[in-house]
Amino acid sequence: MIDNKEKVIVFGIRAIIEAVDSNKSINKVFIQRGLNNKNGFELIKKLNSKSIEISYVPIEKLNRLTPKNHQGAVATISPIKFLNIQDLSELIESKQKELSVLILDQLSDVRNFGAIVRTAECSGVDCIIIQSSGSAPVNGDTIKTSSGAIFNVPICKVSHIKDAIFLLKQHEIKIYGASEKSETDLYQTNFGKKQAIIMGSEGKGLSNSVIKLCDSLIKIPLLGKIESLNVSVACGAILYELVRQKNY
Repeated sequence: MIDNKEKVIVFGIRAIIEAVDSNKSINKVFIQRGLNNKNGFELIKKLNSKSIEISYVPIEKLNRLTPKNHQGAVATISPIKFLNIQDLSELIESKQKELSVLILDQLSDVRNFGAIVRTAECSGVDCIIIQSSGSAPVNGDTIKTSSGAIFNVPICKVSHIKDAIFLLKQHEIKIYGASEKSETDLYQTNFGKKQAIIMGSEGKGLSNSVIKLCDSLIKIPLLGKIESLNVSVACGAILYELVRQKNY
């Protein structure tokens, strides 16, 4: 294992299998293209069963990650422990009066992710939900951009965003999606005591399948010539409108 300011990695097939079995928070596993042996197949099967993201790469990529004998596999480990769907359910049930949840739909930029976590912590968000695959990892850049807030906000990692949305709906929590397709202005929206806000990815915004599950879509008014805000800025505007409505 190598531990430095930027990343924590585990290399070697058996070592990674042990990390998975001990429930380490694995961001992603890089596997050599064409890896063809029994232990490699066992690792891939285990990763798939846990919905851990796999990236198949040339051996040169693995050699850059570590000079050690990696055996064709290197994993990056998160410095935080994520909640699972059961933990999320218990957190929701513990919040009797008020609840604010932030869902990030395939947000992939590490610095945007860190900035959003920082704003979420400052605005009192109870939990951030991300998807196992396709989401920005928690690494040194995330920690730095969040100014350490990543250690103060519960983050739940789920196999599919829809799973979390269905769970929230079961608890009668209203789902708001941030989308430029909305006809409803953020400042015309009256939030309740419990809600979840979904922010989309940097390039595509909310996926159509997620939009269909939203109870309401909201948009931030744009008065200039630019057609969209950076996602972290947009998220900050929405979260602090929640704060304003709760406290003023």
